Amino acid sequence: MRHRIYWLLPDLASARRAMDELLLARIEHRHLHFHAREGTDLGSLHKASPLQSSDLIGSAQRGLCIGAALGAAAGAIFAVSPMLAEASKPALVGLLAGAGALFGAWTASMIGASVPSRRLARFAPALAHGKILLMADIPHHRVREIEALLHASNPEADFEGHEPNVPAFP
Repeated sequence: MRHRIYWLLPDLASARRAMDELLLARIEHRHLHFHAREGTDLGSLHKASPLQSSDLIGSAQRGLCIGAALGAAAGAIFAVSPMLAEASKPALVGLLAGAGALFGAWTASMIGASVPSRRLARFAPALAHGKILLMADIPHHRVREIEALLHASNPEADFEGHEPNVPAFP
């Protein structure tokens, strides 16, 4: 189980220093995600992917549920038709629910990829002023150790809290 910690770093040099400290502390590169305002060159820093910086996952989940419900409703409407055999009615409802779920997840994820993450909305003003957000996924038993390490090496950085439930995909 990992916790995601958030740090706002004032500039690129501070972000590089934080990354170096975390790599030396044996936090894998793939668990470090840096996010800045659009157009900022992060150089060799591990840039946050759309999975971390957009609402792609949440939108896909909502689209899946809504699509499944609408597909099942459409299947139920067609199932009351007297032209269908009784045995095929449940299969039709299931098939349309599955198709609706897939279509809903796909369309909603396309929209969600262009929408900023709700988790990161609170950092938007700081990012607009040029700060860099570090999201580090840390084993739960090392959170305090890593927080102390980052505070010691980057006293100018701001600790912005942590989330105990790191999303499975991002």
